[in-house]
Amino acid sequence: MKPWLQILLGLFLGLLLGILVGKPIPLLEQVGKAFIDLLKMLVGIIVFSSLVSGICHIHDPKKLGRIGLRTLLYYAGSTVIAITLGLIFAYLLLPGEGLNLQVPSGANSSASIGIVDFIFSVIPSNPVAAFAEGNILQIIVFGIFFAFAITVTGEKGKPVLTFFESVCEVMFSLTHTVMKLAPIGVFALIASSVSSIGLKVVLPLFKFLLCNYIACILQIGIVFTLSLKLLAGVKAIPFFKGMKDAIVLAFSTNSSSATLPVSLECARDHLGVSGDIAGFVLSLGSTINMNGAAVGQAVAAVFISQAYGIEVSWVNILVLYVTALISAVGAAGIPGTGIIMLSVVLSAMGLPIEGIALVAGVDRIREMMSAVVNILGDGVAAVYVAKKENQLNTKKYHEVTWL
Repeated sequence: MKPWLQILLGLFLGLLLGILVGKPIPLLEQVGKAFIDLLKMLVGIIVFSSLVSGICHIHDPKKLGRIGLRTLLYYAGSTVIAITLGLIFAYLLLPGEGLNLQVPSGANSSASIGIVDFIFSVIPSNPVAAFAEGNILQIIVFGIFFAFAITVTGEKGKPVLTFFESVCEVMFSLTHTVMKLAPIGVFALIASSVSSIGLKVVLPLFKFLLCNYIACILQIGIVFTLSLKLLAGVKAIPFFKGMKDAIVLAFSTNSSSATLPVSLECARDHLGVSGDIAGFVLSLGSTINMNGAAVGQAVAAVFISQAYGIEVSWVNILVLYVTALISAVGAAGIPGTGIIMLSVVLSAMGLPIEGIALVAGVDRIREMMSAVVNILGDGVAAVYVAKKENQLNTKKYHEVTWL
């Protein structure tokens, strides 16, 4: 059975057991807590190592010319819009309203602080303490400075970069191992939650998915379409015709990384993007441009805050934008990564990581649309950059068919 089906089965069995028992189950609460602790174990190191390796590659002098800057600006802008759309529909539909979950003991609390205090609080006086305390924002700041130091060091810094690239790969392997336990963890967490709150969690989950899908559809139908028309100066319909193979693969595999070879083929052979532009923009995008994931993180963060009755201040919203943007640099375009990146966002915002249990069971359904948005965002950027650099075969682009 595929992993996502196992998680979904764990969700349904947890719902069933929770309804039948109707009272707290101490053993399952401990099992669920252990799974959450495993996720917490991954966050600090995976964020630091992936951020360091990602930034060092982005700051390759050969890549950071006119093309690189244009690509990065488009990715950042589209991600900010994606987060905004997610927030808008999360606050319009209020998916977590009425759950009234109790904040777990020992969980982070979202203390309301001023913007000046927030800015200075993210500067780490002791990086080791930041890792020990799980202060994600301080880890991110240290990672940015560390990556910059590696870059300016030159040849002598390459062994350090190689080391952290290896650490990054090891952490992704460890993440894959931990996610094998997700069906058990989700089963235990959902059973514990439902045994206390009952079936009222089902409607909020549906509204959670609805928020995600509406925001993703608008990102595709409005943001990407307008980007093609206004920024690239081309028609939108041929783009979707040319990317059809990548769309189907992304929707079925939930993986923008696995779809990359097909996306490259679509951009070069169907849309007329030059090989150099397609290779650079799409490869970079598969690593740092996660519009669909940004929507999911925004909706999930608000959903969880509503479920626990925690007020989210405008400073917390700012933290959401910052962490969602930066965590995209370290997010692998593979199924299940969204859960790990969500734990980063929740930690930074001071929201209970235990809230992941509420969305984990339906995360695969969310990721189906999320992966499509991710690869289409990369494709739009490739067309836009290629057109600006006069490396787009507009005749081939406009002649593409559905067949």
